[in-house]
Amino acid sequence: MRRQEKISLTILTFGAFWSLLCSTLMNIALPILMRTFHVTAEQVQWVSNGYMLINALMIPVSAYLIKRFSFRRLFLGFTSVFLFGTILGSMAPSFWLVVFARMIQAVGAGVMVPLVNVMAIRYAPKGKQGSVMGFIGLAFNFSPIIGPTLSGVILTYFSWRYLFILLIPFLAGVLVVAFKALPAESHSLALSFDYRGLMLISLGLWFLLWALSNVSQLLSGEGLLISLSLVAAVVFWLLFVWLQLRTKQPLVNLNVFKTRQFTFALVINSLIIATMYGNTILLPLLVQNSMHKSPLVSGLVILPGALITGLMSSTSGKFYDRFKIKHLVLIGLTIDLCGTLLQMLIGAQSSIWMVTLGQAVRQSGLVLMLIPLQTHSLVYLKRAQLPDGVAIFNTLRQVAATMGTALIVAAITITDARLHVPNSRVGIQVGFGICLCLLLVAVTQAFRLQNAKEIPDND
Repeated sequence: MRRQEKISLTILTFGAFWSLLCSTLMNIALPILMRTFHVTAEQVQWVSNGYMLINALMIPVSAYLIKRFSFRRLFLGFTSVFLFGTILGSMAPSFWLVVFARMIQAVGAGVMVPLVNVMAIRYAPKGKQGSVMGFIGLAFNFSPIIGPTLSGVILTYFSWRYLFILLIPFLAGVLVVAFKALPAESHSLALSFDYRGLMLISLGLWFLLWALSNVSQLLSGEGLLISLSLVAAVVFWLLFVWLQLRTKQPLVNLNVFKTRQFTFALVINSLIIATMYGNTILLPLLVQNSMHKSPLVSGLVILPGALITGLMSSTSGKFYDRFKIKHLVLIGLTIDLCGTLLQMLIGAQSSIWMVTLGQAVRQSGLVLMLIPLQTHSLVYLKRAQLPDGVAIFNTLRQVAATMGTALIVAAITITDARLHVPNSRVGIQVGFGICLCLLLVAVTQAFRLQNAKEIPDND
């Protein structure tokens, strides 16, 4: 990789770090926002889920934009959008304006992250893809995990508004450096934009997210509207797939699913991400609402696991270049299952150290898998398919994160309602149990992973 490419990738990775940090930065603040604005647990989910929805919508759009415009123009433009949303959030006087500001942030983040993925795979030397992806793993895996810890420290000394305010100088600095250092490239492919595809995927994601955010009503037997919303989501997604397969210039090229190793890695990654983001909701609720500890303690519980993630991200990328992907994933899943089981067994007498240990064990398993899985999914795609593969991979990552969060919150809500005990540990244990089941499903899929030399020519 040439020096200019390394500089550009470093700048883009640093920008993506802040956008991914924001995906979980607000999670520890959710109980505070509930008290400040007098909103319910289902309403406050929109601070996270609204961000994920818009982020998920922008990611498939990024496939078109990356083909149409240069890295420099896209990064400067969408980092500016992200900065505007951050400034708006710092001044928001009401709860729904906070949600709106988060959605604007997500517009910028939804393009910044795929940019890094495409650049990394496109310019990585053959045989070194895992090492390069390990470098950007600091942004992709470390930042979402360290977010709650930073949030806990900030909320101990400042108001929730500083979760926006303190990002502003860093984002402004990234813009200045990118403006001066990113090279101007001639890049303008004449492509038409698939507006019908965007409309269908937007409606499908909206109905899906709304249904998942209120799924507790369905499971309680009161959710005809939720059922209809789920049906509508399925219909729009099927129409989207039908249209993409028949359009000459689709929003995303679904033919990437013909690469079986891409599909297997994507399914496993989605299951893991659902548990990872669900965990970022479970731990603050457990520590703050059930164990009655401060936001600072809640953040510190996550810190050891976050440090493990940061230290091991680059190493796990190198592991992909040296070891079989199947072995890496199975070992990682085994470690993750042990940590999740430990969390699920936390009882009324358990200490905060037990919670911290369970999270650290979980992160050790997660970081061993995430970068290798992402690298594995992309190295088998053709160069022209990379924007589409990255878009699909990251869109389903966001959908999985939303589904994991929504299902776990629904499980907690239903359990607490049946027990007539708010903020019960039993509900949180049920949430950890859901994570355990998702990981067990991932184990069944991990046996289908193959290394390049093991893949038949017709795969």
